[in-house]
Amino acid sequence: MGMNAGKEIEQQVRLDKWLWAARFFKTRSLAGQAVSGGKVQVNGNRARSSRLVQIGDVLRIRRGEVEFTITVLALALTRRPAVEARLLYEESEQSVQLRQEAAKMRSLLAAGQTMPAKKPEKRDRRKIRAFTRKDE
Repeated sequence: MGMNAGKEIEQQVRLDKWLWAARFFKTRSLAGQAVSGGKVQVNGNRARSSRLVQIGDVLRIRRGEVEFTITVLALALTRRPAVEARLLYEESEQSVQLRQEAAKMRSLLAAGQTMPAKKPEKRDRRKIRAFTRKDE
């Protein structure tokens, strides 16, 4: 078994486990759900959680409104600190720019809205329900 066995294992990491180790998802099960839900693409194709990630793979990861396009630089079996996890991949310049523009747009949209002073009371909720159901 020796040292070669450890290196062989490290060269084979499941997609869900790599996403968890690279800190794109908080738990491995959340990573698996995202993959099975079609939120993660490997080299332009939809993948399964059990797919083995290889160095050089291009991943597109969608988390809510945010989308990352990354290239795998290294493999990891365990979850490490965020600084080390960042070394596992490289995000494309285009992806960074799109994320920054999307964040700007979200902040501009949110700037025009103000939060209500208090929660709606029973009478207010009835009015809201009546107003939103007019379209039906």
